Amino acid sequence: MQRRRRIRARRAGAALAGLCAVTAAGALLLPAERPGGGVRAAAAGTDSANSAPATGRYAAEDDCERPEALSPAPSRDESGETIQEIKERGYLRVGVDQNSYGWGYRDPNSRSRQVELSGFDIDLAKRIADELLGPRAPGQEPNIRFHAIPTNQRVPAVREGRVDMVVRTMTISCDRLKEVSFSAPYFTTGQQVLAPAQSDVRGYDRSLAGKRICTAASSTAYLRLEKDKKDGVAAVADADIGTTVPNQLDCLVRLQLGEVDAVVTDSALAASQAAQDPSVTLKGEEFTEEYYGVAMSKEADDLVRRVNAVLRDYVSDGGWKRAYDRWLEPTMKKPADPPPAVYRD
Repeated sequence: MQRRRRIRARRAGAALAGLCAVTAAGALLLPAERPGGGVRAAAAGTDSANSAPATGRYAAEDDCERPEALSPAPSRDESGETIQEIKERGYLRVGVDQNSYGWGYRDPNSRSRQVELSGFDIDLAKRIADELLGPRAPGQEPNIRFHAIPTNQRVPAVREGRVDMVVRTMTISCDRLKEVSFSAPYFTTGQQVLAPAQSDVRGYDRSLAGKRICTAASSTAYLRLEKDKKDGVAAVADADIGTTVPNQLDCLVRLQLGEVDAVVTDSALAASQAAQDPSVTLKGEEFTEEYYGVAMSKEADDLVRRVNAVLRDYVSDGGWKRAYDRWLEPTMKKPADPPPAVYRD
């Protein structure tokens, strides 16, 4: 109980401190709609770690080589304080995107009177809410509340306690693990170049010389470009990487307006944007390997373990494959499998 009060006090203080930034960013409440020893891989569908969740921070944060392998083993135990708070509240607060086609977007073809959020990440968030709180029966209050979170507000939204988790094409990285916790990976992607189909840009190479490149602020794409430019990597040595935007989709708008010559982003997002606008296309190959994870508070080890159990079941019962085939295969135009689950304990 004392720990719960301390967590609430910290979150309240952080939320007050960040209130102006939240308003300016336009966060919107939507209607529901291999590191050191101990790391191991778990085959999809196998049962593991049903003991009470451990507490504490992630191990090996300062010696991070494989950030996707630093999530704790899954557990179905729901006695932890974070999960109990969610159950007492009666709904899960999830930060999502509302502008990424196939991932999290408003579907105008929805049968309801309101344009509902749809997509791969939305399906996953709903599955987590149903597992934690039980499926919503007709006439009952929603068991989930979505919050539209800009790309550059994903970490602050978790740290300030505005959401319980972020399910928003968020790459697991060593830097982010210092601020938030992640589930095991649920999707594999990589950075790729998006440019007009008639452009002479060929990919992440010297064809970007003199070109204006757009990335989302605080994204792994921008951090990679910044590092490569500092290191003199040929692809971006003579490129202009100064254009950054709060939301990744804003880069597509800049590209359409001719304000930039290329966009660097996750290939999964780039494929969705190319599907929205046939005048742009992916160029070259992926030049990184990255993994999406569900971001949660570093104080919520019990929730992280429970989400990992949901992910394990989501893969083993075919939910992941059904969601991929429905939302992503039409734009990515290739089959895909979930990444293997690797845990730190």
